Amino acid sequence: MRPNILWICTDQQRYDTIGALGNPHVSTPNIDRLVSTGVAFTNTYCQSPICTPSRASFLTGMYPSRVHVNGNGNEFFPPDAPPLITKTLADSGYDCGLIGKLHLASAFGRIEPRTTDGYRYWQYSHAPRDDWETGHDYADWVRSKGESLKELTLSLDGVPAEFHQTTWCSEKTMQFIRQERKCPWLASVNIYDPHPQFNPPKTYRDQFDPEQMPGPLFKESDLMQQEKLAGIDFQSRGRHPDELDIKSPIIPLSPGVPETDLAGKRDAKTLQAAYYAMIKLIDDQMGRLLDCLEETGQLDNTLILFMSDHGEMLGDHGLIQKGCRFYEGMVRVPLIISWPGKFKEGVQCSGLTELVDVAPTLLEATGLSVPAEMHGSSLMPYLVGEENGEQIREYARCEYYSALDSSFCHAQDDSYATMIRDERYKLVLYHGHNLGELYDLLEDPDEFNNLWEEQTCAETKMRLLIKSFDISMQSMDWGPRRIGPM
Repeated sequence: MRPNILWICTDQQRYDTIGALGNPHVSTPNIDRLVSTGVAFTNTYCQSPICTPSRASFLTGMYPSRVHVNGNGNEFFPPDAPPLITKTLADSGYDCGLIGKLHLASAFGRIEPRTTDGYRYWQYSHAPRDDWETGHDYADWVRSKGESLKELTLSLDGVPAEFHQTTWCSEKTMQFIRQERKCPWLASVNIYDPHPQFNPPKTYRDQFDPEQMPGPLFKESDLMQQEKLAGIDFQSRGRHPDELDIKSPIIPLSPGVPETDLAGKRDAKTLQAAYYAMIKLIDDQMGRLLDCLEETGQLDNTLILFMSDHGEMLGDHGLIQKGCRFYEGMVRVPLIISWPGKFKEGVQCSGLTELVDVAPTLLEATGLSVPAEMHGSSLMPYLVGEENGEQIREYARCEYYSALDSSFCHAQDDSYATMIRDERYKLVLYHGHNLGELYDLLEDPDEFNNLWEEQTCAETKMRLLIKSFDISMQSMDWGPRRIGPM
């Protein structure tokens, strides 16, 4: 019997934000439940640290550059791109629903144009903004309750939980789950949080004391390192964690929203508390979805996937938000997969994985073949216990190819960079700038000691540079299909 699929993707959630996976400062009992009843891949990497290329990548199982979707703000999703996994599943008999964000094309000043996505059920909300005349299902839902999203976003107390986009996502997902049908379903639930602005409902923010937060990974030497990289795209400048640069030119939630979040408090611990509060709301709504599956008798035949599109710096190394950097908090994300009675329970796999592995995993789990051209590999051997998950991929790769409009970052030119890591080392090359980073993640897991210029590391550096170049060439778009010898 083919499973239903509940696919939850948050936006900008770091890997280290789940209680059962080692964070004592968050509150995630429902995500913890998934960890205890499923398989957690604890070294999973996104293929771009920016929304649109990352989502285009994991929805196709291919690297962003192969899909020809390298940045945010695109006019449309390429019509000749590889098919989305949701379209493939819909064609095979699944009833597919989209709830929340899609972001395969620009949603600036408009509802993003749909591609051939396979979704029958469509409840759209790019972000908690009310700046489109029609088509924003979340804003319409708020209006149906007698409130104005535009007015609610002006409050420094945050949008109340009962009107929040995270709550709306769970409401619309439960509506979809409860629909009668004679085929399996897939619900793609795309929650906007814990994305900036860092302004959760006050009832949730009050649950987290900034003074009790652990604070970011930071040393004074980070300021010098970020100064060296100041010409590389990022949404903030390197600052001391007590005064982070969060006044980057991001789109406000609504006209009139204050430029700084949380009444101007910009220290890392205050933002960390707000970030964890957003995740707590996500977890509470996750609990409602699990309860709904139980109440409708569908839990045992539902594959549940929890992940995020990329991370958030959250003050690490003096940075906030995102851009062209490849620190662990930016590119390493949660990935938890559960299917009661079918997959192993309470297993943590430490091998390297990539988000491109999600699509082939879903194809195999639903009895479909995996196209040879996909860059991802199915994780099914680790989910069913055929392999132990200590070694999965030899390398994990991430790319940034002019992903942000220059008005949304502090650099003056478009940046290009690639990252590759093996089980021990991570190498980053900022193309055209003669700059790079090399970290020994065994001896320096927090990435403070850049070994790029160390002669003793020259052999490791060259090995990783060659491998990164090889993967780039082997994953390129070769153009039209060959049909003859000449």
